[in-house]
Amino acid sequence: MRSPTEAILSPRLLTRTALLAGFGVVMFLFESLLPRPLPWAKPGLANIATLLALYWLGAASAWAVTLLRVLLGSFFLGSFLNPGFWLSLAGGVAAVAVMTSLKKFGEKQFSVIGVSLAGALAHVLAQIVVAGLLIVRRFEIIYLLPAMLWPALFAGVVVGVTALFLLERLSRRRDDAVELG
Repeated sequence: MRSPTEAILSPRLLTRTALLAGFGVVMFLFESLLPRPLPWAKPGLANIATLLALYWLGAASAWAVTLLRVLLGSFFLGSFLNPGFWLSLAGGVAAVAVMTSLKKFGEKQFSVIGVSLAGALAHVLAQIVVAGLLIVRRFEIIYLLPAMLWPALFAGVVVGVTALFLLERLSRRRDDAVELG
């Protein structure tokens, strides 16, 4: 029987986590090229990688994918340690914390889409808090919350539906591999 450390450090898990982190970074960079109707509104496509990691590989991989995506993406964009980096990091950490908690404690109550929606809302709330504390230093930033929540809800649904579709495809591939093996 393998120890928990060996299971975490298995080559297959590390490879899959790295591939999802790479996918997340590519989506993070792709999103930076898209025009935005609102300065803060991004589609959150990079969170597909986090959801895939969470449901396919586990919570540790989801955390790794999120942190690597934010760190590497900010390095590539030249925004490491600027205010946008801190907003992205706070949003990513809040989202993955909420999503891993809901998956662990509310798996029967929340679907992948529900977990994605909760992650999107946590992301926005964390960004509002960080922007209020570090950037504008004014409580009035809370008035932006409704304008930020609507795009987040839409993005959360799109990301959740996309992740659900990809997870079903991964599940079918795994079932096919078992039948062939």
